[in-house]
Amino acid sequence: MPRPADSPPIYDAPSERAGPWWRVHRVEDTLLSLVLAAMVLLPVLEITLRSTLSVGVANAAALVQHGVLLVGMLGAAVAAREGRLLSIAGLGRWVPERFRWVHRAAAGGLAMAVTGVLARAAWDFVSVEREGGNLLAYGVPVWWVEAVMPAGFALIALRLWIRSGERFADRALSLAVAAGLLGVAPLSTATPVVALLALAVLLGAPVFVVLGGVALWLFAGDDLPLAAIPLNHYQLTVNPSLPAIPLFTLAGYFLAEGGAPARLIRVFRALFGRFRGGAALVTVLLTAFFTSFTGASGVTILALGGLLMPLLQGVRYPERAGIGLITSGCSLGVLIPPALPLILYAIIARQPIETMLLAAVVPAAVMTTMLVLLGIWRQPKDTAPTPFDAAEALAALKAAKWELAIPLVTFGGLASGLVTPTETAALTALYAFIVEVLIYRDLSLTRDVPRVMAECGLLVGGIILILGMALGFTNYLIDAQIADQVSEWVQASIASPWVFLLALNGLLLLVGAFMDIYSAIIVVTPLIVPIGLAFGIHPVHLGVIFLANMELGFLTPPVGMNLFFASYRFGKPIGEVARAVLPALAVLAIGVLLITYVPAFSMWLPGVLLR
Repeated sequence: MPRPADSPPIYDAPSERAGPWWRVHRVEDTLLSLVLAAMVLLPVLEITLRSTLSVGVANAAALVQHGVLLVGMLGAAVAAREGRLLSIAGLGRWVPERFRWVHRAAAGGLAMAVTGVLARAAWDFVSVEREGGNLLAYGVPVWWVEAVMPAGFALIALRLWIRSGERFADRALSLAVAAGLLGVAPLSTATPVVALLALAVLLGAPVFVVLGGVALWLFAGDDLPLAAIPLNHYQLTVNPSLPAIPLFTLAGYFLAEGGAPARLIRVFRALFGRFRGGAALVTVLLTAFFTSFTGASGVTILALGGLLMPLLQGVRYPERAGIGLITSGCSLGVLIPPALPLILYAIIARQPIETMLLAAVVPAAVMTTMLVLLGIWRQPKDTAPTPFDAAEALAALKAAKWELAIPLVTFGGLASGLVTPTETAALTALYAFIVEVLIYRDLSLTRDVPRVMAECGLLVGGIILILGMALGFTNYLIDAQIADQVSEWVQASIASPWVFLLALNGLLLLVGAFMDIYSAIIVVTPLIVPIGLAFGIHPVHLGVIFLANMELGFLTPPVGMNLFFASYRFGKPIGEVARAVLPALAVLAIGVLLITYVPAFSMWLPGVLLR
């Protein structure tokens, strides 16, 4: 079962923070924060110089893109340090306590073996790049930045080993498992490797280990250089559009960690509290809004759950229905611009980011409206409305005016055509920083900002690590022409586009339930886009269908990711949370079918605004 990246480790492994290494960890967190800060300031400086002096920073775009590589590896190393690499918890939860040390050692050994091979492959890649002598900017060789990959993988492997057991004997067993795997089961040996990777899934190895292990096995089986996998990871991180992901995420973290949630709740409550269902409307809109910026619905559940549940209970909303509304509302942000999955899909499907963002507006409105109507219907009918207070409404709007202007900053930048999506994301992050730190002073510059930035980098690093490994696996499928074979088989088996779309929805629902959304985009998009084109389905419309199904996957029992976050946040069993989201799951499924079979929902707005 998927385990939230923000939840505590499955087992109580020793935390490195408790030892003498805390100064090293503080340096790591500081470096991570500084790289993120540079990624924000460089595009802003570029915009300023370009508009005032008609000059720019030398190779600024490439510097920001390589910042993504640094954030990715540093953040992943911090995530490994904290035991928060995204994993699949599987059988680990049910292993009896007296045998759990064996489970830890086996999972740690498997993870170490794969990560160690990745470190060696990354070193081979950097060695080749060093001989090339390419320069990044201001005389800095590119390989200096690329060297973070072998160092990062080696550090992740070390921390996986440290967290593999509490005693030296447990860690020794884990090391023996890793050494034995590398010596007994070479990567080119099909059956043992596949069996071991399947075991890794069940034991709770991180997702990137499974994806990376599969990619290593496939490349080794065809005698292809393993250095191609870190090469794919590098090519992904320096994609010109990818920096928008960590920058929008940083903006979302500043807002979520500051006072924005409370101020926005006050605004919506003042404006809509007099209507029956006003609390449900506030809940759905706020959860969707914050997820669209943070890129992680689980973060929104953890950040806003404690604020929104008292609001719902204040209007006598049933507890189970409230949990279901918050949990399902957080999934809606996947389709609300500038949602990070929209940007990533546009990159992988090679579609304009602006087109993809506009295409999602109407479908997002449809899904949000349906969930709001469900929330209103489930609220007690005899709830006394809150009388409208014009003075309170004006005061709430005045207090939150700076946060209410954030969509103007984001969409104004995208619509103006004067700045790139990356520069727009940087402006949004800087604006959120100014609002929460300098204007409202909800976050301390010295105490809170480094913590928030490190937390953001941790999340981004874990995601980018998964994306890089998934891309290696995907590129193998493309080179092996597996995508073409799948397309031919589907066209031979299914004649009607309507039937294909129905089958696609079923497949994507399963994918969304069992895979995290980012690796699903990387792996599945290159397979389904050619098939969709063969049936006359535009890649942009297909992307909206894809992401709408991912929203359902977050909620699908028994393994939907949001179920675990909600269980952790509200202290309820997984089964109870699953029952709570079933009505929302049914309603949103109807919305997915509407989006699927009415292409105008997706294609109308881009057609009007991008002519």
